[in-house]
Amino acid sequence: MSAALSSQCVVAVIGAGAMGAGIAQVAAAAGHRVRLLDNQAGAAARAVSGIAAQFDKLAAKGKLSAEQAQAASARLLVAEQLSDLADATLVIEAIVENLQVKQKLFCDLEALVGTDCILATNTSSISITAIGAALKRPQRLAGLHFFNPAPLMALVEVVSGLATDAPVGATLFATAAAWGKTPVHAKSTPGFIVNRVARPYYAEALRVLTEGGADCATLDACCREAGGFRMGPFELMDMIGHDVNFAVTRSVWNAYFCDPRFLPSLMQQELVDAGFLGRKNGRGFYCYDAQAEKPLPATEAAQPTPGEIVVYGSSPAARALAARLSARAVAFTQQSAQGELLARAGAATLCVTDGRSATRRAAESATPNTVLIDLALDYATATRLAISVAAQCALEATHAAVGLLQAAGFAVSTLRDVPGLMVMRTVAMLANEAADAVNQGVCDVAAVDTAMRLGVNYPQGPLAWANAMGVAQVGTVLGHLADTYGEDRYRTSPLIQHHIYAAKAFA
Repeated sequence: MSAALSSQCVVAVIGAGAMGAGIAQVAAAAGHRVRLLDNQAGAAARAVSGIAAQFDKLAAKGKLSAEQAQAASARLLVAEQLSDLADATLVIEAIVENLQVKQKLFCDLEALVGTDCILATNTSSISITAIGAALKRPQRLAGLHFFNPAPLMALVEVVSGLATDAPVGATLFATAAAWGKTPVHAKSTPGFIVNRVARPYYAEALRVLTEGGADCATLDACCREAGGFRMGPFELMDMIGHDVNFAVTRSVWNAYFCDPRFLPSLMQQELVDAGFLGRKNGRGFYCYDAQAEKPLPATEAAQPTPGEIVVYGSSPAARALAARLSARAVAFTQQSAQGELLARAGAATLCVTDGRSATRRAAESATPNTVLIDLALDYATATRLAISVAAQCALEATHAAVGLLQAAGFAVSTLRDVPGLMVMRTVAMLANEAADAVNQGVCDVAAVDTAMRLGVNYPQGPLAWANAMGVAQVGTVLGHLADTYGEDRYRTSPLIQHHIYAAKAFA
């Protein structure tokens, strides 16, 4: 097992923007002398002053002593030219995302630094193998992908290109851990782990919106209040910026030779073409003018509690529903499981979505009064549930289903009858993409779950979530989505199929 670089080693950071400055702060806080270089006059000096101010703030909050803050600031030095980095043991590049520019920089560095110096790139999208192809010794180049803001975000993707020596990746992994980060190993493939596996979070929301499933505020609320995600997909895209988010999606799609799994959205392209880039310029899916009212999610009006309620089986949804009803002194009876039936409320039949539309499910089961509920991270604590209603369903049955869920303490949002609703189809596709990344050797199960929890703040790793749902249920949802749309986009990962046939969870 490789050891971390000694704190006596000099770390050089090239690029004094937000990311480069953040990485320099992390390295200096860990005890390294740090040389910061930027080709824009004065940029490195401004960044060093800004980092010193951050150390002072940490001292004022009691997170560092005054002496520690002063010592960390003293370890930061401005480099005036590339030759000032000759004594570095590790050089981290955080400059423009351009292959040719990065290749030239590393070629220049290769002729300057010692033979044992490790070269690292913070690229989020460019192939490590491609960058290294221009070098005489590509084996010492690897990706060291921090997430913004680097001092606060725990995750670091340690990315090995085709030529990267294993000890180089191992040393960077140990060093990132010594710096207080949580590193994960990844192979150099488009998007690495996070930017690849996260694509369905945006893509499925955009598709549901395109199909008129609901408005942005309602879909965002479902993802937050039922799915447990910190931000809904539309508010998150607005925060990232549609120019950036759309460019990443296009980059991954192109890199995978236009695999439909990563197909960009025409709706998002329209926003980019219109210049509606999100928070950065005041308009995206939402309007950010000071006078603009924040849109509220569509929520069903109060309905009376049904006189007859039956809860079936002991699934997580059934157990939570029974507990919530009991806590609110709502009368109901319990019966043993009957297939996938969750509950009856008057004439309504309630089931958890399995990727089919409610209308299709009603027809195939000869149960016209079918109402489907969406997936929740935890049905016991979720505050909102989305439902879809079969076209055959009588109005009084719909009202009964809504009344039941409201009696259990849920705010209810009715979506158009899109297959898989919002949270279920999104989580199934996240799990599918995570499984494909593991199946293709990009990373292991623990790495993909860690990366998605820490890199984009998901409430649970996608494969851990698949285990909690049941891998077979994920496969069922994907199969029904594929059958509905007839698209390769929803093909089930071979690894998910393997785990279904083997009847085992991801580990």
